Amino acid sequence: MILRIFKKRKRKNTEVAPDEIFLDSENQQNFDRQQFEGRIEKPISKKNILFLGVLFFIFAGLFGGRLAYLQIHKGEAYLERSENNILEKVIIFTERGIINDRNNKELAWNEPVRNSEDTVTMDGKKELPETLSNRIYLSPGFSHLLGYVSYPAKDKDGNFWQSEFMGKDGLEKEYDNKIKGENGSKIIETDALGEIVSENVVNTPKRGPDLKTTIDSQVQKELFTLIKNLSENNSFTGGAGILMDIQNGEIIASTSFPEYDAEILSLGDDTVKINNYINNERKFFLDRTISGLYTPGSIVKPFLAMGALTEGIIDPYKKILSTGSISIPNPYFKDQESIFKDWRAHGWTDMAQALAVSSDVYFYSIGGGFEDQTGLGISNIERYARLFGVGEKTGIDLPDEKAGIIPNPKWKEENFNGDPWRLGDTYHTAIGQYGFQVTPIQMARAVSAIGNYGKLVTPHFILGDMEKENQILMTDFPKENFDVIHEGMRQAVTYGTAVTLNVPYVKVAAKTGTAQLGVNKNKVNSWVIGFFPYENPRYAFTVMMEAGPSANSASASSVMRGLLDWMYIYTPEYFSQ
Repeated sequence: MILRIFKKRKRKNTEVAPDEIFLDSENQQNFDRQQFEGRIEKPISKKNILFLGVLFFIFAGLFGGRLAYLQIHKGEAYLERSENNILEKVIIFTERGIINDRNNKELAWNEPVRNSEDTVTMDGKKELPETLSNRIYLSPGFSHLLGYVSYPAKDKDGNFWQSEFMGKDGLEKEYDNKIKGENGSKIIETDALGEIVSENVVNTPKRGPDLKTTIDSQVQKELFTLIKNLSENNSFTGGAGILMDIQNGEIIASTSFPEYDAEILSLGDDTVKINNYINNERKFFLDRTISGLYTPGSIVKPFLAMGALTEGIIDPYKKILSTGSISIPNPYFKDQESIFKDWRAHGWTDMAQALAVSSDVYFYSIGGGFEDQTGLGISNIERYARLFGVGEKTGIDLPDEKAGIIPNPKWKEENFNGDPWRLGDTYHTAIGQYGFQVTPIQMARAVSAIGNYGKLVTPHFILGDMEKENQILMTDFPKENFDVIHEGMRQAVTYGTAVTLNVPYVKVAAKTGTAQLGVNKNKVNSWVIGFFPYENPRYAFTVMMEAGPSANSASASSVMRGLLDWMYIYTPEYFSQ
């Protein structure tokens, strides 16, 4: 018994345990413990396997349910959304160039405005608004000159059918291609939830270059204020004024009253105001300086005088008697006479004196002829008026300029059912009546050619842009002929019809005009044209006040006098020699 027990113990002690092999001291230092060598691994319990299995089935159910919801219930919506919004091209709006006056004062500029409807989300957190600048204009007195713009516009689906600012009038329209710049663009990548993943600028916007104009904004603003005040206080329908450099055609001021609000038209949302502009009889959209056609009256007389001297039909010192009217046989009633009145009896006047006092009888005589005085005739009246640019477009750099009308036999035949031209029609045309129609800018250009001894310049608004272009030198007129006209226009200021402009600080030469309107002749256009300084002419001016009462004592000359007084104080550099 004891022996069997001993044998059993002996057999058991002779076995070598696995852990003794793995823990052999000779191999212990060679274990790669990072690879778990020399480590006893225990088997995973059934309890843990069961727990992991249950957890797997729970997550599989959740993901499967969500996947079914997205693909089956919402699949079509997310497909459409992802197709539309994966990549989107977005416009980066550029800024239009700034329009400045000759002294670098801003006339039209841009102010960024945040638009809450146009926002993008960056990384799902920060909102960055797309910026679109508002176009701002100096006011009042500049609307017709500068014009206005139309803004980029979207259709009902939110897509831009107009992707740029577009100039609609004035310099904004004339120089639209120059100052509009180029829009940029960027690509925005979004996920199915509409969140921005990335943004890349494809084209960088290019800002439009600036314009530097010939305008002196101080002078223009004051001229507008004077015209506005005279118009409103003396029942004129409106008015226009121009101041121009007679040597190079630079326009220092050009303004028209009444005017629209350029910012209201640009935005286009104040329909009440816009409809008032459209329907108002005073014609807010009419730029009277270049598009208004008006009966000129006596301001055409210097050009007839130049024609008469050039044709040699009268000596400048010959005097013609005005007793207040002339009479010729009536073509319809042989026993009666047609009477052509002067605005008053002037007595004997030579050419310079006739210009100074604006004698109608004198210009009836040299225009159509009377008694022993030969007249130019309607053909030469038209010819010499057109040589000075009257009745024709000036080529000014603004849209919608009108040409005007100089009456002639063909014009009468077309407009009066074939009625023939008569001597009385020539008389009326010689004093700027009948069908004569001109624009203020034409008359500013024409009187500039008188002031500068025969150089017909092209009026323009961009500084240094056209000084040497399109200038016509009229070599057919001797200097002494110009001197006679100058003398007559100077006498108009010293004692004649333009005595309002007889100021002590600068010598002015001028010619006034009062054109009667309508059948009843109860309305008049009041004009004044001229130049200064008299000894060395540099600037020409034209002021026209439209359709005021014939009994009105206020005139265009009072506007020009107010401007000269203001300039003497605030811009005296224009009077220096």
